[in-house]
Amino acid sequence: MRHCLALDLVDDADAIARYEAWHAPGAVPAAVTRSIRDADIIDMEIWRAHDRLFMIMETGPGFSPNAKAAADMASEDVQAWERLMWEFQRPLPQAAPGEKWVAMRRIYALSQQPS
Repeated sequence: MRHCLALDLVDDADAIARYEAWHAPGAVPAAVTRSIRDADIIDMEIWRAHDRLFMIMETGPGFSPNAKAAADMASEDVQAWERLMWEFQRPLPQAAPGEKWVAMRRIYALSQQPS
């Protein structure tokens, strides 16, 4: 299953550069990468347009957002990562209190268009 989410960054070029550096290959702590894979997230990409981020996740049948959230809360490594990332991130204006990444809704699919 594909999940698409959005989040904003602090609108500061230096902060954005540091955020990107933290996401370079090998820069994300191994425990964080392991927690992603252990949740049956098969692939994950984060794309950026200025200060807006888009995350695309491909998940397997064992993925549960609730189980992932609970596992993240129980992991000191993931919590340390989340605190660090909040230095760079800011919620979308329409995000609910405490909501970080906001789920996006697909509105178009070429595959559903007539030939």
